[in-house]
Amino acid sequence: MMTHSPSAPVTAYNWQTPPHNRWAFWNVREILPVQRIHRAPAASVLESADTLPGLSTITLSDVDGQLTTVAAVLGATDTDAFAVSREGAVLSEWYRPGGSADRPHAVMSITKSMVGWVAGALRERGELDADRLITAYVPELSASGYAGARVRDVADMRSGIQFNEEYVNPDSEIRKLGDWLGWYPDSPAENAPGLYRFVANLTADSPHGGPFVYRSCESDVLGWVCERAGGRPMAELLSEHLWSVIGAEHDADLLCDRLGTALHNGGASVTARDLLRFGSALLPSPQAPSWLRAAWAVDADHRAAFAASTAEAAMPGGWYRDQFWFRPGPQGDVLLGLGIYGQLLYVNRRSRTVCAKFSSWPVPQDPVRLQNTLRACDAVSVVLECSAATGTSAARPVRSPRSLF
Repeated sequence: MMTHSPSAPVTAYNWQTPPHNRWAFWNVREILPVQRIHRAPAASVLESADTLPGLSTITLSDVDGQLTTVAAVLGATDTDAFAVSREGAVLSEWYRPGGSADRPHAVMSITKSMVGWVAGALRERGELDADRLITAYVPELSASGYAGARVRDVADMRSGIQFNEEYVNPDSEIRKLGDWLGWYPDSPAENAPGLYRFVANLTADSPHGGPFVYRSCESDVLGWVCERAGGRPMAELLSEHLWSVIGAEHDADLLCDRLGTALHNGGASVTARDLLRFGSALLPSPQAPSWLRAAWAVDADHRAAFAASTAEAAMPGGWYRDQFWFRPGPQGDVLLGLGIYGQLLYVNRRSRTVCAKFSSWPVPQDPVRLQNTLRACDAVSVVLECSAATGTSAARPVRSPRSLF
């Protein structure tokens, strides 16, 4: 347990910036308003196994072509926690001092994937139709740029909304969003009308259903639609349709604006083990819901939409669907949940490997750190696949929470 905060005050203004974020990401509920996502009545069991060697022994080539190890990559990417599971067993787990297995950590835009799961669950129940217009669920958006957009357009981030996602640009929409949430103590209430008023004021600059463009506002609109279709706030929907389903062991937190509206695009804080549980539920299986099986099976339309985007350079051959990233890797396709400052959920369907990484990067986005982290997860996955194929077990046991490196 963390027993003290940093010497300098951590506030709504600086909680995401270094060095404050290293403490703040483990303690979001002490800084900002949150709602609780209640854990499952009975947690699913995560066993421990000894099929993964020490991460300092697993090698890979980084983006510069240099030979390195998984442990070295984790050390160089401001890792707060790292955990690996396969077939319901935790194979490796480590927490930076100040964090622990029972403390939730901010996962930023992995929240989008959690909302995507809720949308999928509502579709399976017949409560949400991906081909209906957004305004059929949220008529308040009829005068906005979202008029004429379908639910699937926002689920796949293919609306025509004008939205700049540049985190370091003070004039971008993603930066302006913070002014509408009412978190800042010196912001008068009339100047912070809330998240939903913000998205209702967005305009479109291209037709809906076009190329993939990563826009956080799409997740906020999708969350609003889910709340209307499901008849309850997002925290309650997540508790019923996700946290209870995966057997989450701990309550999670969900940031909200001053009016109590959930921040669907990046407000969740969860534990590493519960993130592993989420990842395991995303693996394809005969029992998987139809929407998830469809998301894993890329089609020409989604592939073309991604190929026409700037994201293609970072994930060639990939696609984005239902609030999840899909990336071809050395072992086939991998599902990803990604969040700024280095949050990662990695799901490899061939090796059945799930990796969860919490981080406190000094910058919101860093392509080199991300690519090296993905290569490290690929290397772990290859080792586990080889181990499963040969039926062998590594000589070393699971690392203790303080001896991973």
